[in-house]
Amino acid sequence: MESQKETLNAKTQAETLDGELSVLVPKWFMVVAIIALLWNLIGVLAFISQITITPELLEKLPPAEQAMYLNMPLWANGAFAVAVFAGTTASFMLLFKMSWAVNLFVGSLIGIVVQMYHAFFIANAFDVFGPSGLIMPIMVTIFALLFLKVAIVARKNNWLS
Repeated sequence: MESQKETLNAKTQAETLDGELSVLVPKWFMVVAIIALLWNLIGVLAFISQITITPELLEKLPPAEQAMYLNMPLWANGAFAVAVFAGTTASFMLLFKMSWAVNLFVGSLIGIVVQMYHAFFIANAFDVFGPSGLIMPIMVTIFALLFLKVAIVARKNNWLS
């Protein structure tokens, strides 16, 4: 049994040049961190395009979508901002193996929940976009939960400092 434990430690730790033990992080972790960053940067672009939409572009939307944009309360836009900027910052922290990534992914998820609450229970986005309008909110929520789970696992395994 002791031999298995030593083998496991040898696989998860490496000796640094100064003789200290360092935790090895699996390669997939950095791939996920990069995907998280790219995904959240896309969210930042979506947020910027939403808050900077021009009257000319707004006119091209169907009336129901125009009404959603024009009637968006500040707190809903704020929740969107929290979701994407906390998620982006958390992704950078994940890349740099910083434990604050977990807290920021939680903040991002809270922003998503508040934003989705507005969209589906106040603004009736389902009536505007129909069933196909559920695809992106479901994807956003699933990705947020997955990135949070990865950050929690990373913190638990001491991959984050």
